[in-house]
Amino acid sequence: MASLERNKKILLDLVKQPGNNFCADCGAPEPDWASYTLGIFVCLNCSGIHRDLPAVSRVKSIRLDFWDDSLVEFMREKGNSAAKAIYEKDVPSFFYRPHQKDCVILKDQWIRAKYERREFTGDDNYFKQAYSSGLFESTLWKKGKDKKQFLKRTFVLSQKDFTLRYFVREDSKVPKAVISMKDLNAIFQPEKIGHAHGLQISYLQEERTRNLFVYHENGQIIVSWFNAIRATRLAYLQREHPTVHDIDLIPQISRSSLKEGYMEKTGPMQWEPFKKRWFTLSSMDRKLLYFKTPLDATEVGAVFIGTESHEYSVREGPCRSMRGSRWRCGITLQTPGRQFVFMCEQEQEQKEWLEAFRQIIAQPMTRQDYISKILLTVVRERERERKREGERERGYAVPSKD
Repeated sequence: MASLERNKKILLDLVKQPGNNFCADCGAPEPDWASYTLGIFVCLNCSGIHRDLPAVSRVKSIRLDFWDDSLVEFMREKGNSAAKAIYEKDVPSFFYRPHQKDCVILKDQWIRAKYERREFTGDDNYFKQAYSSGLFESTLWKKGKDKKQFLKRTFVLSQKDFTLRYFVREDSKVPKAVISMKDLNAIFQPEKIGHAHGLQISYLQEERTRNLFVYHENGQIIVSWFNAIRATRLAYLQREHPTVHDIDLIPQISRSSLKEGYMEKTGPMQWEPFKKRWFTLSSMDRKLLYFKTPLDATEVGAVFIGTESHEYSVREGPCRSMRGSRWRCGITLQTPGRQFVFMCEQEQEQKEWLEAFRQIIAQPMTRQDYISKILLTVVRERERERKREGERERGYAVPSKD
């Protein structure tokens, strides 16, 4: 009993040491599990993935399980920092390192890449070369344009001309789409897509965001695709910004939304009925995009969000039901040209959206932000002019839907 209590105390002291006090794989604080074959401390979620790798990793709870003296001594000799020096010795700069809140497939493949395939020990450059080779090709399941089913499509990623192409048939010579790396973004969206390996690929087409939703049954293949896209995006950014260090380019490779979810919105006159829309807010390009559904291929509209000095502000809106709205928790977003009114279903959602808006408004604008704002303004004005011309030809005015 004395040995049991002593060993537990030693382990609890070890897990508080710098390096050990965060999960070796996802960075979650205060890990309370450990791999006694690798000598690392991990969180509960990552320990579950380690259990699926019995040939390379075996785990125990540092609080609940019995530890032999020899295993405790092994943990004392090893630890997260020592393991990182071995298993993360040569991680490519473009390779995505998952965080605590990332989806399971990213954590699973990161752990397997490190300990099972030993991709980053520096002993074998095969995997690094595969991610950043000139051509990356595979068949993926892609959501159809108008229907809910997913269809097999051939995707080709080229670092030679920095494009992503996909083909409707395997024998097709002409691609259905040629997508530039310039504005391409890829993020995992398993809950939205309804598949554990769901990947969302977004890009700009005539300054409108378009989305592709894809997956592959094999987790290693879809995560390899994700990292191959990141490798190609980094190569593109390096070409476009040759004097900028990689450490400053890495955050631009791919970006997650600051906030996503449903809200209701009304039109510019605020007497139009409220309509439910799916919104995504990105801090990278300062845009609030809205779609009819989460899996729409094209945005319905976009709102650029500047700073307070440019007359942008946000506040709690009317906390009551407005005409046509089923929800009660309001938000008012003020821009130089228009006041937007949104309604949230729950107060917690309202608070999260307000916090996200305020975070972007407080963020200084970059040179690229100014360019993005000008382009969006020009495109939207062209669209309004085309609409007005169409109305004049028909001889009547059509009220705005959004």
